[in-house]
Amino acid sequence: MPGPRERGAPARGSNAFPWRGVGPEQRGRLPPVPALNRCVGTVMWELHPSALGPNDGSIAIVGHSCALYPRLPGRDSDRGTPQSLSAVDACSWDAKGRAPGSLQLGAQDRGPSCTPVQRALLALTPTLEKLQEVKGRVLEALERGLSQQSRARSTMQMLPTFICSTPDGTENGDVLVAELCQNHVRTLWVTLAGDGNQNPQLMYRVFETPGDVLQGSGEALFDFIAQCVKSFLEEIGNPQHRLPLGFVFPFSCRQTGLDKAELISWSKGFQCSDVEGKDVVQLLQAAISKQELHHVDVVALLNNTVGTMMTCSTPEKPCEIALVVGSGTNCCFMAESDLLEIAGVTSGRMCVNSEWGCLGDDGALDNVLTPYDHRVDQESSNPGERRFEKLVGSLYLGETVRHAMLMLASEQALFIGRNTSTLATKAVLTTQQVLEIMDNEDGMAKAQGMLEALGLQPSERDCCRVQQLCRAVVSRAAALSATGLAAVLSHMCRSRQLERLVVNVGVDGGLYRTSSRFGEILRSVVGLLAPECAATLVPSGDGRGLGAAIVTAVALRLVAQRNKVERLLAPLRLSRADLERVQALMKQEMERGLDRESNATSSVRMLPTYVCHTPDGTERGKFLALDLGGTNFRVLVVHVEEDNIHMANEIYVIPTAIMQGTGEALFDHIIECIVDFQMKQKLTGQVLPLGFTFSFPCQQLGLDKAVLLTWTKGFNASGCVGQDVVQLLREAAQRKQHTTLKVVAVVNDTVGTMMACGYHDPKCEIGLIVGTGTNACYMEERANVGTVEGDEGRMCINMEWGAFGDNGCLDGFFTSFDQLVDEKTINAGKQRFEKLISGMYLGEIVRHILLALVEEQVLFRGKPSHNLQNRDIFQTKFLSKIETCRASCATWSWTPAMRTACWCGRCARSCPSVPRTSVPRGWPPWWRRCGRAAAWSSSPSPWGWMALCTRCTRTSRRTSSRCCGNWRPAAMSPSCSRRTARGKGPRWWRR
Repeated sequence: MPGPRERGAPARGSNAFPWRGVGPEQRGRLPPVPALNRCVGTVMWELHPSALGPNDGSIAIVGHSCALYPRLPGRDSDRGTPQSLSAVDACSWDAKGRAPGSLQLGAQDRGPSCTPVQRALLALTPTLEKLQEVKGRVLEALERGLSQQSRARSTMQMLPTFICSTPDGTENGDVLVAELCQNHVRTLWVTLAGDGNQNPQLMYRVFETPGDVLQGSGEALFDFIAQCVKSFLEEIGNPQHRLPLGFVFPFSCRQTGLDKAELISWSKGFQCSDVEGKDVVQLLQAAISKQELHHVDVVALLNNTVGTMMTCSTPEKPCEIALVVGSGTNCCFMAESDLLEIAGVTSGRMCVNSEWGCLGDDGALDNVLTPYDHRVDQESSNPGERRFEKLVGSLYLGETVRHAMLMLASEQALFIGRNTSTLATKAVLTTQQVLEIMDNEDGMAKAQGMLEALGLQPSERDCCRVQQLCRAVVSRAAALSATGLAAVLSHMCRSRQLERLVVNVGVDGGLYRTSSRFGEILRSVVGLLAPECAATLVPSGDGRGLGAAIVTAVALRLVAQRNKVERLLAPLRLSRADLERVQALMKQEMERGLDRESNATSSVRMLPTYVCHTPDGTERGKFLALDLGGTNFRVLVVHVEEDNIHMANEIYVIPTAIMQGTGEALFDHIIECIVDFQMKQKLTGQVLPLGFTFSFPCQQLGLDKAVLLTWTKGFNASGCVGQDVVQLLREAAQRKQHTTLKVVAVVNDTVGTMMACGYHDPKCEIGLIVGTGTNACYMEERANVGTVEGDEGRMCINMEWGAFGDNGCLDGFFTSFDQLVDEKTINAGKQRFEKLISGMYLGEIVRHILLALVEEQVLFRGKPSHNLQNRDIFQTKFLSKIETCRASCATWSWTPAMRTACWCGRCARSCPSVPRTSVPRGWPPWWRRCGRAAAWSSSPSPWGWMALCTRCTRTSRRTSSRCCGNWRPAAMSPSCSRRTARGKGPRWWRR
């Protein structure tokens, strides 16, 4: 007699988790799973003792190809289970302790080792490896669907819903809902009180849909829906105030707006003509207008999946994924908008309707499909389409069980000697009956009653086997649903660059609500396939009706908020006519500033600099330079040579106490910085020509004479206004006994900018500064400068346009936010143009706008932010960070030996340095495919060129095809591609 090992019992130390001998309190629960163990559980299709034939036994799936989800023994059988290990498996095991071929990764063993019933159950039991493979294919289809270029090839269409926000609890008002269901239309009146959507008031009515409407014309369908809406309103008093309507339309639509959606294709038994390719919102609105309901406006269209997500969201715990497993199946989630290329939105998040029911239409699920699935597909109204939905949706599960029974009966494994012709009739077994048969207590009785009603006169063994088939089909549906959900979770975690994603998942549908087993398998499989995500399943109360009302209310809230934002920001938007008016005023002030008589009254001073020439490139020598124009003071030594310019500099901080103290203290501090710099550069005792960049409004009387007109940029040192700043510097040098100071020229930063650029480009004749402050200078014909003598040649004019508008000419352009900022400055009423432009003030303007948005309850749900009340808390640099991509998204650097770039889809559309569509000459043709999230190099360096991408390295080996021997392929995986690199290579690769 063969020993236990030869009979198929697991060897000692095997990865199997035997259920036999487990106490009743432990049965029905998944066994503990070692983290690194490939064997994650045991499936035993425990048959009723009387169901065991001479060649039958319980099927144990163990070893390296175990199934992912168990049939929860102890709960799934209402009778005892065989206790003898000799009955564990009638199939033989190989010498290495592996399961036979029929148990290996979905293999269909047709040999004598397994009975037909066992083979049927095994075919309906995907292994862990197979589910992982399905997850990978879901991810591939998902990412293709998000891409504009590859979307046409994806079976998951990833349709944007244009819903960019989950509920925040402030939604309120009356909302009308029309819901199109498989055999009825439901109308609802929902009143939201703004209490976090905790106590919505609902009234509804259900209208049965005539059978001919489902197969008739589109006009008849939408007329029927409009008639239902009219009848419902008449019943509740026929309110006449304007009513927003949310339309639940559970079919694949291509949305271009929240209220614009073209039907892609019908499903679920609908085949109405003249609807596909048309805007269903317009069709419904036209039908409503025919009923003279002119106060009803269709403002939002959604499917039941989106509604489920919205009903499961709370202000404290927003729901960002929804899963529906009912007559059909679908999933939606909040995707990063910058990855959703087809929507043209680049910020925030948007709900995406995956339409994953079509997954597998390209053959991606062929290794999961069984002969029963193929027969179900052939008999459906859309053969070859929506293959994933036909594996999961309750519309098809009963048919799958029917075909399995029919095939087993033909193999004399069920209903032996009985007439099974009734099983050839479509829809004789419903999914509801399948779920009832699965029940532990009444399942056998339900199976017997159903089979007897079909005239099959089943034995107890037949009833038990049918029960096992029902459990297998529903369990597979749950596992496949969980696999798709795990793929979506992993995508969200990766796209958000999180190590762990914590998220709520709204779930709705008859399968989830009526089968506790379905939910348990769903949770278990998601946890195993997406261990980096913590997903909490939240059941939906009314994902269709209430969800549609909430979506409509959210849409109205966002529209109201958008209108408030537009109203607040409207004064900040300048039209072309506005800009032309500012241009004319600027020109007028410039002419007044150049004229001797009107110069004193002009807000643009047009100060002569006595700089009469731009560089010609022949300048040589060694010079000192000072740069004072903000909180930092810079000292430089510049070597101008024939081929190059060498500079060394040191930055010194000017404390606020000195900036707003006395003039003597300020210029003494400047001299101390010069002395320190000369000591560090070993220039002590050398007399070098010095140029002083003094970036404040000055009246120059010569190249080395400049009278300060006013302080700006936070400076307010006393005793300086009206004084020659060069003389103040020389007097400070005398006080500090610094005798080597030789000031040759004083200019402001604008003139310095023009001259620096002019050294490289003689055509440069204008300088512009937009930094802490703002100014401009240009080379003016001397004949036009009335404030200096002489008409020959040109002279650089320092415009000092920061004061433009101080005379009131720009008052019509100042907003309330600008007024608030100006009132808090140390020079209120002055430098008005500068306060509209420069970095010293932009952050404050934005802070006041944010405070206004909070007051209007557009931001932070209207809750005041105490930090935002602090002046200068919102720095101008934040604006730059918000406007640009994330720091890790794009870099562009050059070295003599190689050109490198690291970029991704987040910034490629806006970064001119990285052309998205062009492929450099000599680069591989597959570079386009690797462009997103890629790191690449092209150079004569030893590394040659390569393209590495988190999206394609798992499938493309060409990325390392031209690597040299010193550079080994990088270790790439979805979770470590940004961190892991093996071998020697360029530094930038590790980054």
